[in-house]
Amino acid sequence: MLLNIIKMPKLQFSEKIIKNTTCPVGKDKEVLIDAGTKNLLCEIRPNGRKTYFLLWKNDHGKRRLTRLGDADDISVKQAQELANRYRTKIALGEDPNLEKRIKQTVPMFEQFIAERYMPFVRGYKKAANSDDSYLRNQILPVLGKKYLDEITKKDIIDFHHGLHAKGYKPGTCNRSLILLRYAFNLAIKWEIPGVKTNPTKDVPLLNDQEGKKERYLTREETERLYSVLKDSDNPLLQYIIPMLILTGARKREVLDAQWEDFDLDRRQWRIPITKAGRPRYVPLSNGVIHLLANVPHNDKNPWVFPNPKTGKPYISIFGSWNTARKAAGLADVRIHDLRHSFASFLVNAGRSLYEVQKILGHTQVKTTQRYAHLSQDTLLDAADAASQIAGSMVYPIEAARPNQLGFREV
Repeated sequence: MLLNIIKMPKLQFSEKIIKNTTCPVGKDKEVLIDAGTKNLLCEIRPNGRKTYFLLWKNDHGKRRLTRLGDADDISVKQAQELANRYRTKIALGEDPNLEKRIKQTVPMFEQFIAERYMPFVRGYKKAANSDDSYLRNQILPVLGKKYLDEITKKDIIDFHHGLHAKGYKPGTCNRSLILLRYAFNLAIKWEIPGVKTNPTKDVPLLNDQEGKKERYLTREETERLYSVLKDSDNPLLQYIIPMLILTGARKREVLDAQWEDFDLDRRQWRIPITKAGRPRYVPLSNGVIHLLANVPHNDKNPWVFPNPKTGKPYISIFGSWNTARKAAGLADVRIHDLRHSFASFLVNAGRSLYEVQKILGHTQVKTTQRYAHLSQDTLLDAADAASQIAGSMVYPIEAARPNQLGFREV
């Protein structure tokens, strides 16, 4: 059929010729060839539909047709320009049909999430249910119906700031953005059609630290907390809370701990499934070794801190924890603050952020910096050390009285 087309006479395309030409009665189509643009065709059907095509050869010498558009949608001039543009691509070794085939296989964002992303994260990620919630409630209603190659950086920015405008807290907005960033990185890694770049790249997170009160236990507060734990109705709370403080582990990691995960000879605790979805190793201090030696142990039960009523890990310890923290005068301390406090104790003991990062299992040091709090006493000691050197060069320290600095003398 294509050979027959090549042998047909050519004529100079014009809007008038295309408009007035019809398909002869009895034929399934009429084909016109442009004399002014190489291999530009116009196919005319009995129903009046007129479509422009480019005839070309692939690398194997086989003739192919590439659809340029309908005459109702593009003009003769536009069809000629498209034909010339495609011929240039063909000369450079590109297949003009490949781009269209790829376009036809690009999935909608909601399809990608349902068929690829969620099955993948459910297989390894502990927080998969959290991802599912963020997607269903916040992300998919806005971006779900868009094809992956349609989602732009502007779409991401509008979505991210739109959540904040709706009243969502910065932390919630940021978690949605981080999820999107991860999803698009996976799409690129898996070579999903239509995804060449990540539209979330360089979109900044909102500041979610503003107005947040950092809470870290002091040594005195820690001892006060320890003193009330033995009186708890929960007999294992006296071990669970110190375990959280001495390891910096997350609550669920401690509650789900099994004896087989502890290598006491190497003084190492292997947490098989973490928030990031991969195992990590926590060094066991002398304090943790001593604590584990005192935990009631039933050889038939694999869990370190099983609920005595069920023999399985606690679903929640909030009730007993809430009673204990109030009894210690620490009603504002959350369980996750124990992890913060562990990092603070390490840093105040002179340990590096790198060491803290490795123990806490953070992938990025900037996350560790949030926990690496220096106590007020440590900061004052550092400031005083500087003033002892720099201040004395100007005037004797004891010569300056507080009321001379504008403070009320007590």
